[in-house]
Amino acid sequence: METRANYVLIGAFTLAVIAAAFGFVLWFQSLHTTKARGPLRVIFEGPASGLRNGGSVNFNGIRIGEVISVKLDNPRRVVALAMVENTAPLRKDTLVGLEFQGLTGVAAISLKGGEEAAPAVPLDEDGIPVLTADPNKLQDVTEAIRATLQNVNRVVADNQESVKNSLHNLETFTNSLARNSERIDAIMGRVDGVMGKADNLMLGLNSLAGGKDGGELFLTVKSIRELAEDFDKRSGALMSDGRKTLGDISRAVNNFDRNPTRVIFGASNGAQQPTAEQPRQAAPAASGQKRQ
Repeated sequence: METRANYVLIGAFTLAVIAAAFGFVLWFQSLHTTKARGPLRVIFEGPASGLRNGGSVNFNGIRIGEVISVKLDNPRRVVALAMVENTAPLRKDTLVGLEFQGLTGVAAISLKGGEEAAPAVPLDEDGIPVLTADPNKLQDVTEAIRATLQNVNRVVADNQESVKNSLHNLETFTNSLARNSERIDAIMGRVDGVMGKADNLMLGLNSLAGGKDGGELFLTVKSIRELAEDFDKRSGALMSDGRKTLGDISRAVNNFDRNPTRVIFGASNGAQQPTAEQPRQAAPAASGQKRQ
């Protein structure tokens, strides 16, 4: 019984610690949120076209909060309540207006400028800071939108015939495409066929240049190189044999020029064949005998 009671106490204590930690996190987060943002009431003396719940509140183009409610105070007065960052440098002379994201975008409250030494934003009766928008600024924005729309309308009206011709040409072009859709499909089919052939050709070139075992082109070039090297070796040997043969022929021609009889009849085994110098030596002796 005592062991079971201890388990119950430990479990209850664990659950209490978890609940306390969870509550502390929620309290800290809510406190931080409360300190980070505060309410701001913006009064528009006139229409506030495009202003919606969830719209942005921008100070010098930087988002500092969002609109949480928009209501009519009287037929000519719109009151918007926003939550903005407490660190935003809002002053009494801060200018308030509306800015739009495009011609059809949702409007955002625009806050600009203000002197740093100016007093803080005045408080309303319920203690909420309140700023009033300048109706002239709102009128300027409305007039700018109207002027833009009028300019667009004027451009369209002045170029009505050109716009009509352009639309007619576009219609003619689309009708032509519709009539020639089968031809266009055939042309696109041919283009696809050509592209397929090009792909096959590129694959073939790829296989030749870098396929398996180096590619067929690589093997062909290697075979041609080996054949050239073998031909070079064989031609070298043939040239060497040719030089030897030419040397033998040259020596044979020289021997024939010096002693043609020996080349024709061969050398005798007995008496020595007279050389070319012996008749020249006998000639003086013969001439001496004649003189006696």
